[in-house]
Amino acid sequence: MDELVKLVSQKTGISEQQAKAAVETVLNFLKQKLPAPIAGQIDGLLKGGAQGDDLLKGLGNLLGK
Repeated sequence: MDELVKLVSQKTGISEQQAKAAVETVLNFLKQKLPAPIAGQIDGLLKGGAQGDDLLKGLGNLLGK
């Protein structure tokens, strides 16, 4: 998640503290809106685990790809 926070901070020009709050807000929103099996894999994706591949496949299936 740190990498994502730094990227948001760099791209938007906001502080890392503000970027962290923004990233956490978006991630929590996604976890609430996505189907449970996919939402549960978001943390794994951010940690760089193998679950990230499963999440991307699941999103592809959800979007009809």
